[in-house]
Amino acid sequence: MKKHYLAGAIPLFALLMLSTDIAQAQEPTNPAAAVLKSHIMVTPEEIKWGECPPALPHGAKCAVVEGDMKAANALFAYRIKMPDNYRISPHFHPADEHLLVISGVFNMGLGDKFDMSATQPMGAGSFMVMPKGTRHFAWTKGETVVQVYAIGPWGLTYVNPKDDPRNQ
Repeated sequence: MKKHYLAGAIPLFALLMLSTDIAQAQEPTNPAAAVLKSHIMVTPEEIKWGECPPALPHGAKCAVVEGDMKAANALFAYRIKMPDNYRISPHFHPADEHLLVISGVFNMGLGDKFDMSATQPMGAGSFMVMPKGTRHFAWTKGETVVQVYAIGPWGLTYVNPKDDPRNQ
């Protein structure tokens, strides 16, 4: 009789382990991934452009397309539409910044000093990641739209405080 008891228990135990593995596989590994409660589908015509955060130089327009830039430990995405020759002085962020060029040319450089000749032109479709604390700067050629992804809260610290639009 013991054999029948064990023979029934083994498949039950295997089923229990399998269901536990499936449940764990469905749980997000990144807490930021658990925030979204519904799908997002936005066409370019539906983007609502407005003022950018005051840390960015005047002249650009911004649109949050996902999340809240101020929320801690939550993924967000926003677009920034910049005019020709728009410049962002050397700065860094408190979290990794992922950038995707949608249109135009976004010229990205690394370092503490703004040097147009030390930038790499990144055209539409280009992708960049600036790790937390990486000092970088940029300028545009033609009207340029970039989508930025990061984990909030969003922040921008200028290498030289005199370059910060909030101080002007």
